[in-house]
Amino acid sequence: MRRKLAAGNWKMNGLAASLGEVHDLVAAHPEPAVDILLCPPATLVASMVAAKGAHALAVGGQDCHTAPSGAHTGDISADQLRDAGAGAVILGHSERRADHGETDALVHTKAQAAFAAGLTAFICIGETLDERETGTTLDVVGTQLAGSAPETSTGANTVIAYEPVWAIGTGKIPTLEQIAEVHGFIRSELVARFGDEGKKMRILYGGSVKPSNAAEIFAVADVDGALVGGASLKAADFSPIISALEAA
Repeated sequence: MRRKLAAGNWKMNGLAASLGEVHDLVAAHPEPAVDILLCPPATLVASMVAAKGAHALAVGGQDCHTAPSGAHTGDISADQLRDAGAGAVILGHSERRADHGETDALVHTKAQAAFAAGLTAFICIGETLDERETGTTLDVVGTQLAGSAPETSTGANTVIAYEPVWAIGTGKIPTLEQIAEVHGFIRSELVARFGDEGKKMRILYGGSVKPSNAAEIFAVADVDGALVGGASLKAADFSPIISALEAA
């Protein structure tokens, strides 16, 4: 039985004053029936860990370098994230792939670094609007999945996040049938490659998830939760999504 997971990606948002949202979220879900993860900018990882206290809320990073240390100005390693209290890291987000030219091979190596540091790797995959309209979605998603997830991926150290690029921050969203098709395809690919571990890996949907549409998305087969962007910045927006997942 895969435990449901609500993950929030703050992206390049949040200052120390934003940690009040963590207190509100913890207060709203003192004993959550699902896993909750927040990934703030690296400047807030340690302070968010402190702010949540003993609550089950997990904290993660938004990227990591392939090396554990070294002359890489401006980068952060998986070991440093772990040292700051993080338990996970988002890898291969479409914004990283687009803005920094990250390839499947690079994401693969970063995931290996995350595993070595004891972090769970959230591997992001998804198609562009052009790829969706030309009917190559499953080819694109399959190629990204095959190239990005290491052979040592397991249900314990890997989460797959399907985020159609054209739905991120746009308010647009695939139909429930489209979400079901891609999630079902991802599950079949995971099981074919990893066997029982592929059955254990959680697959999240991401892309304009909000309180108004969360329940219907979570009712789709093989949707084990969500990777939420803007709606995770405020407890008042993220909390109803968590509640919808708990009720799914």
